[in-house]
Amino acid sequence: MKKLLLTIFLCASFYGFSQDVKFGVRAGYNISNLDFDDTPFMENKHRNSFYFGAFSDIAFSKGFSLVPEIQFSAEGAKAEELNLDYIQMPVFLKFRLAEKLRFGVAPQVGLKVHKEEDMMKNFAYSGVAALEYKISYSVFADVRYTYGFSNIFDDYVSAEAKNTNIQIGVGFKF
Repeated sequence: MKKLLLTIFLCASFYGFSQDVKFGVRAGYNISNLDFDDTPFMENKHRNSFYFGAFSDIAFSKGFSLVPEIQFSAEGAKAEELNLDYIQMPVFLKFRLAEKLRFGVAPQVGLKVHKEEDMMKNFAYSGVAALEYKISYSVFADVRYTYGFSNIFDDYVSAEAKNTNIQIGVGFKF
């Protein structure tokens, strides 16, 4: 895995100067919940919230691009003590499926913000899958599914849960 990522980043450095690079913003609606391993110790209803962020789209060819992003995403569950707000950084590999349709996959790291000493880990690791539809030259709509790879609770807490999230939104490329 490390060799694959190194190869991708080396390719990006060699080809990035001569390829098309676009910047943009995106925002939308989150539907988030926690996937507990055992029975939850409190009511586990989904949390409806928002996200917003910025990205760069580095095209290596007409059908393949690298898309690093940074975004704020309000996730977790509905109960106040289970609200998790993150600054996240997914790094997508996007593939063109049709003229207006792209598919992307990404590893993602998140840094928890606004709460301290709440029995939740400060870092979250997850995987993301996305489907993007090009509406016009600069406007697109997308839907994403994120599944957490790491337990959200601190090691000394007996509960174990992973974050799940659906994002529905729009974006604009400059």
